[in-house]
Amino acid sequence: MQDGYLKVATITPMVRVADVEFNTKEICNCIDEALAKKVKLLVFPELCITGYSCQDLFFQNQLLQRALEGLQKIVKHSQGADALIFVGLPLAIEGKLYNVSAAICNGQILGIVPKTYLPGYNEFYETRHFHSGRDLNTMIRIGEMEVRACTDIIFECRQMPSLRVSSELCEDLWVPESPSIKHCKAGATVIVNLSASNEIIGKGRYRRSLVSAQSARLVCAYLYASAGPGESTQDVVFSGHNLIAENGTILAESERFTKNMTISDIDLEYIESERRRMTTFEPDCSSHYTKVEFSLNMEETSLSRYIDPNPFVPSIEQEREYRCNEILTIQAMGLRKRIEHIGCKKVVIGISGGLDSTLALLVTAKAFDYLDLERIGIIAVTMPGFGTTDRTYDNAVMLIRQIGASFKEVNISKAVRQHFDDIGQDENVHDVTYENSQARERTQILMDIANKENGIVIGTGDLSELALGWATYNGDHMSMYAVNCSIPKTLVRYLVKYYADTSDNLDLKKTLYDILDAPVSPELLPPDGDKIMQKTEDLVGPYELHDFFLYHMQRLSQSPSKIYRLAKLAFADVYTEDVILKWEKTFYKRFFSQQFKRSCLPDGPKVGSVAVSPRGDLRMPSDACVNTWLEQI
Repeated sequence: MQDGYLKVATITPMVRVADVEFNTKEICNCIDEALAKKVKLLVFPELCITGYSCQDLFFQNQLLQRALEGLQKIVKHSQGADALIFVGLPLAIEGKLYNVSAAICNGQILGIVPKTYLPGYNEFYETRHFHSGRDLNTMIRIGEMEVRACTDIIFECRQMPSLRVSSELCEDLWVPESPSIKHCKAGATVIVNLSASNEIIGKGRYRRSLVSAQSARLVCAYLYASAGPGESTQDVVFSGHNLIAENGTILAESERFTKNMTISDIDLEYIESERRRMTTFEPDCSSHYTKVEFSLNMEETSLSRYIDPNPFVPSIEQEREYRCNEILTIQAMGLRKRIEHIGCKKVVIGISGGLDSTLALLVTAKAFDYLDLERIGIIAVTMPGFGTTDRTYDNAVMLIRQIGASFKEVNISKAVRQHFDDIGQDENVHDVTYENSQARERTQILMDIANKENGIVIGTGDLSELALGWATYNGDHMSMYAVNCSIPKTLVRYLVKYYADTSDNLDLKKTLYDILDAPVSPELLPPDGDKIMQKTEDLVGPYELHDFFLYHMQRLSQSPSKIYRLAKLAFADVYTEDVILKWEKTFYKRFFSQQFKRSCLPDGPKVGSVAVSPRGDLRMPSDACVNTWLEQI
């Protein structure tokens, strides 16, 4: 339960219809198996103690009595178990029969939650047997225990205040206004659904989207446990389709038509931080909920969920291609509007032969195509200097020609040397002045050409560089519209590759693939022959690490220690723990110290959930101290 993580499970046990003794033993065996795996929250299917498909046998007192005895055996079996457990059964209360979930912890029944919405259509006829629990709110006796029975209960963990659980049952999710809506508005962070959803063509996909969407709308974890093998197949078949979702993401999903235990780890800190961030997630403080406390032992959760080392890049190729096309379109549409609004017919862009300027040129060409403007109006400028290599220069020239832009070359060496003389800079001293003088000279050239041609300068810097402040203030930091400003470095490569893969121009493909193969470098230091002597990632650290840190800090609001823990798992076979720690320190130091550069960024399109525009996603003081974060590291 460290760092807000909680190991949870949705479980489909084998059942025999109306064989309570068999079902109870199976449930107890599953509990033992889950506890051995350190699961803290267990959810079983609807009516699992009897089986969902008992039909009119639910009218038999013998079955109802056995179900109650089965519940008590499960409660007794849970004595000493460090978990919150939900099981389903039919329960007679005050002369009516209810379809309920029972919350159990350490030998105690914490509460009984009845089903609100009873389907009585198509293959379902629960209204024949059960009564809606909508208006039920009473105390009942089960054995020696007095227990609250009502729909509006939140089970709260004393040791982990962010763990607040409420329950609904099957059809409660499928209605226009499900009970989980008011549960979450009343503070629940986890919804458990005890279900018995039969399988027909297409229903599995719809069920998956329903659970995913509900967890997203309610900013919660949603645990869906469904009935499976063993239920009667007289008219329908049950697949045991179990799902664990967190704020719209399916963390784990069972293989259907099997007895199964689906396990994952939910992040309660993330859920809480998302709710705080969303001003439209409005709690309902007037609701009169019963709050029932329970206790769990605090211990580190061994994570089983997948930690993506590249959170900005979809791992599934089809989804990645879709995302790349969408991003390129958003970038180009943003630039299209700016060009159209100011009425210019030309733009100026510096092309180095590197990935960022390549992407910016591809986006600009796409924008010109949308506007039906000739690409000759794109003035692409190469500005070779002291660190330019033949490979990057040749790629820049070929790229410009193949795109169909206007080519212009301005060698900056002479102007920079004159500037060195003016300010007294020794050309043999390769310090920050030596490097930044070149970057600012290039920006001045681009700005002045734009004035001369009545155009605008297109910025090429990316999100990762802005996060680290890896840009020369009033140099490559500045432009008139920055098309890459919310594209992380790890994603830039995939966007360029997607463009290459889908291009019909074979020469352009070849050039783009060579650009993709070259090391990332600002090329501000003289090369050794044609060998690049200044590799960005040697100086500032691997961009895949920095993008990982940025996503988890900015998007998920996670602490440095939690990010370090996740990075160790995500990059276990790539970087040592010391290397990860070194670059995480660098990330935080640079992120805080370089805010002044982000406070005056030019306009540019937001394309993802992480951005650093001072007008949009990141309103951060330029003088904020990093000490609190570094102390934890």
